[in-house]
Amino acid sequence: MDVDFEERFAQRLGDMWVEIAPWLDERQQRMVLGSAARQVGRGGITRVAAAVGVVAETVSRGVADLESGVVPDGRVRAKGAGRKPVTESLPGVVAALERLVDPATRGDPMSPLRWTSKSTAKLAGELTGQGMAVGPRTVAKLLHRAGYRLQANAKVVEGRQHPDRDGQFEYINAQAMTFLAVGDPVISIDTKKRELVGAFRNPGREWQPVGEPQEVNVYDFPTHADGVAIPYGVYDLAANTGWVNVGTDRDTAAFAVESIRRWWRHVGADAYPTATRLLIAADGGGSNGSRIRLWKAELAAFAEQTGLDITVTHLPPGTSKWNKVEHRLFSAITTNWRGRPLTSHEVVVQTIAATTTTTGLRVRASLDENIYPTGIKVTDQEFAAIKRDHLRRHDYHGEWNYTIVPAPDPEEPDDTTVTTHPTSRQ
Repeated sequence: MDVDFEERFAQRLGDMWVEIAPWLDERQQRMVLGSAARQVGRGGITRVAAAVGVVAETVSRGVADLESGVVPDGRVRAKGAGRKPVTESLPGVVAALERLVDPATRGDPMSPLRWTSKSTAKLAGELTGQGMAVGPRTVAKLLHRAGYRLQANAKVVEGRQHPDRDGQFEYINAQAMTFLAVGDPVISIDTKKRELVGAFRNPGREWQPVGEPQEVNVYDFPTHADGVAIPYGVYDLAANTGWVNVGTDRDTAAFAVESIRRWWRHVGADAYPTATRLLIAADGGGSNGSRIRLWKAELAAFAEQTGLDITVTHLPPGTSKWNKVEHRLFSAITTNWRGRPLTSHEVVVQTIAATTTTTGLRVRASLDENIYPTGIKVTDQEFAAIKRDHLRRHDYHGEWNYTIVPAPDPEEPDDTTVTTHPTSRQ
């Protein structure tokens, strides 16, 4: 070839290669270059390699493949070629990795990463130190293949199970069915987590214009807050409605009963105009705990005000998350305000009141700015009078199930701590 032809050939082949190479896999590239070299003839391998900027060996392999009569089979490399899987080149790598990730169950309690964060970088570094050189990406692939995934902690451990746990749930259900069957109100109650009011980060995400997230404080110091919000929820099982009393002071027994009182005044009395009794399902602890004397004293006052017989059934120990107010009301509220800073009490109340679900939940909320001092004691003498005049324990776990009546019944025996309420299980 003359010099001019050589230059034109190299230029055109190079242009063609730039245009077509991205569409070809490794094997197809070799075959095209090998075919071009064979068309050139003597010296073709060198000229083609120089024109497209690859090593001559690549073109030579393409020529050899074509001359050997290789059949197209969809493979990029010859059978057995390429880098071997790490599980073949390092047979013990998976077992070593599992001992690092889960030393307690994989038989290596002395693992160097037992008490550290097990990032893929740290795992890769430890394996490399053991003579198995792998990178973080390889570690991630191995973990996925072995059934590991990035996961957060899951709250499922409830502690010791009370032997009568199932029996108490059956009793609560029986009481609820009895009340609902005749149209009497049944409510589930609890206090939601205390929230700081102000420009603080709220978990979750909300749609915002790109690059314009709502700005909040870097630190969640209580001293930077404009106050606190304590949502106390009342969930009506029959109506699928919620009432939330948002306190600004403290979560006490007086606050708990005032929340129920406000629900009855604003919602319950109108919804159940003929009701003479009320069933409350509550946790066993907190401001409405089964052992709180003030809780029973406040309920007695509420019973006197309304004339209602108030039956209370407490969930057994360690089962607070099973309370219906948690997953019927509070979960919907949390979803509704996710990613939204609770910058004022008005925002808290309005956001709660705007909560709805596809199953028809409707919620009302109000702000409670009353002061609820702590440390109020109900003396032995005062509580003895409450037990005598108001408290009627049920036969089945009377410490969990009892009825508060509005006034003494002269026909009741003096020892009311063991009296059977008409709705209790025989």
